[in-house]
Amino acid sequence: MERSSKRETQPGEETLKITPTAVTTASQLTRGTFICLTATIIWSTTAIFIRYLTVNYGMPPLVLAFWRDAFVFLGLAFIFAVSTPKRFRLERRHLPFMILYGFILAIFNAIWTISVKLNGAAISTVLVFSSAIYTVFLGWQIFNEHIGVVKILGSLVALVGLILVSGAYDPTAWQLNAAGIIIGLISGITFSLYSLMGRACSYRLIDPWTTLFYIFGFAMVFLFIFNLAPGWITGGAGVSGLFWLGDAWIGWLILLLLSIGPTIGGYGLYAVSLTYLPASLANLIATFEPAMTAILAYFLLSERFSLLEILGGMLILGSVIALRLIEGRAIRRFAINQAVAD
Repeated sequence: MERSSKRETQPGEETLKITPTAVTTASQLTRGTFICLTATIIWSTTAIFIRYLTVNYGMPPLVLAFWRDAFVFLGLAFIFAVSTPKRFRLERRHLPFMILYGFILAIFNAIWTISVKLNGAAISTVLVFSSAIYTVFLGWQIFNEHIGVVKILGSLVALVGLILVSGAYDPTAWQLNAAGIIIGLISGITFSLYSLMGRACSYRLIDPWTTLFYIFGFAMVFLFIFNLAPGWITGGAGVSGLFWLGDAWIGWLILLLLSIGPTIGGYGLYAVSLTYLPASLANLIATFEPAMTAILAYFLLSERFSLLEILGGMLILGSVIALRLIEGRAIRRFAINQAVAD
């Protein structure tokens, strides 16, 4: 007599059912995680390209920042013209905001490019992620966001990490690389301003690709002006300096890859990942960009972290992850409250 393959569920037991919906959701999470991770890896090459161009071609940071933004702007213009012309449209009332946003992007791109030149790809990327400290404070001041004990502790831990990574605790470091330390710290501040402008932009319900097109366009204009200014003011290279690479077509190709790959490609894949993942999870994955940059810099540029720099980087990364998790929960609570109110 054959034994039946079916068994009655005993009291207290639960039957696990794997539904097609559950399988689809798991598949979407896997796909979204892979796409977001790919975007983060592509983003992490930004400082690698910048470091290579400033070291091997001696390219002035402001010239590099100008061409990067110009290629992004022209690349998006071509993509929109071919596929989605409607993304060129921008309401006139948003124009002053976009000009300000583009100005902040120009400042950030210029300062961060200088930081990469002075501090190296890995350390400059870690330093720019110190923006989490400033974003907590600025979000509290500008958007009246709640700032609790956990956020304060996270910011303090990140501050300790920032001191270790930058070498600010060592008087010798200030003698040898004072400009690098200061520029690295300022890059975090400018990135936090850029991030807050992005948050304000989302409140205005402007298409993110349209935003990217206009802010890079205005940033290109501002960086062109910066380059025309006397060198003792901004370090500008003048009109002739804009063509620093001359006939070095490999350098131009690398510059083009820097613009199209990490910026347009990374941003595009990240946007695609948001169709599969919650924004909080996508932000969390993107947090690992400094670690990926450090790995690439180790193998491609022979950059090395000291033990204290590794510890500092881990403190910053851990704090950013904690702050992102808190931010994600706050956004979910806000969405639930809005849904209940409606």
